[in-house]
Amino acid sequence: MKIAVDAMGGDNAPQAIIAGVEQARDQYSDLEFQLYGDPAKVKPLIKNSERLTMVATTEEITMGEEPVRAIRKKKDSSIVRAAKAVKDGEAEAFFSAGNTGAVLAAGIFIVGRIKGIDRPGLTSVLPITKPGSARHSFVYLDTGANAESKEHNLVQYGFLGKFYAENVLGVKNPRIALLNNGAEEDKGDKLHKAVWQDLNDEADLNFVGNIESGDLLYGKADVVVSDGWTANAALKATEGTAKMMLTLIKHGILNGGLRAKLGYLLLKPVFHQIGKQMSTSTYGGAVLLGLKAPVVKTHGSSDATAVTNTIAQIHTMLTSGVIEKTVEFFGQASSVDKDDKNE
Repeated sequence: MKIAVDAMGGDNAPQAIIAGVEQARDQYSDLEFQLYGDPAKVKPLIKNSERLTMVATTEEITMGEEPVRAIRKKKDSSIVRAAKAVKDGEAEAFFSAGNTGAVLAAGIFIVGRIKGIDRPGLTSVLPITKPGSARHSFVYLDTGANAESKEHNLVQYGFLGKFYAENVLGVKNPRIALLNNGAEEDKGDKLHKAVWQDLNDEADLNFVGNIESGDLLYGKADVVVSDGWTANAALKATEGTAKMMLTLIKHGILNGGLRAKLGYLLLKPVFHQIGKQMSTSTYGGAVLLGLKAPVVKTHGSSDATAVTNTIAQIHTMLTSGVIEKTVEFFGQASSVDKDDKNE
């Protein structure tokens, strides 16, 4: 299985990208990698070229560029060339830590949507922090691919999240929840009330109702669906709160005298465990679900560990056949809808 890698994207590229790819290559004997980028910058970093193929590109899409204009103008960029390799069947998946908007645009306009999917959703896997929970993570979409969504888009996200949770996370009959401003079924605006009813009417979804943003990390659902604007705002608020709490704890330790510092030394293994559980590097990248192939975007600040974990995520997607199962399901659904309209 071949993965097309944007070797130039990300704050720590190409060093972290190449190091992470080589670690993943050593872990998975059934993976090969196509490295798209500037050979002068990439080749000196490669320690072992086994199952690595260098593909020279002459352009880069930077973090600040307008996404759609960039992929249309810079045809020889590492992002565009890697995405095109997937479209042309030269690779099975596309990975990047670069410009998020450009990766999404390349995924939608080059790799292409699955028939029956109107708006692919950006999907993140987030930690469950409730002590004693049987689950360690949950699927969260759409986290920012679409600022606005219609009722049927969110229902499609429910199915996309279900397939991902079942095939990639190994969750049987995953619980689906709708992000809303209250847990009661009559909460929310007109859109969310309608989506609640649609999800509740789907016999193939284990819909458990609404979930509030304050309960996202408590393990009440295996899949949480939302429109991109709301989900992204809630995600950033959660991340900001976590960072603030860590800053306050650090400040308290540094300014708390000898007793606080001794307490930290005693609790250091606990802090390390919590840090690992909450680290974005642990859970891989964000997947643009609804496309014909895995398109996965990891954080721009990702280190080699994050890159390796994201490639592990892609490996599971490829070996589980989650994309093929999604294509089959929505293809059948589209045929049924077409037949209904003809009648």
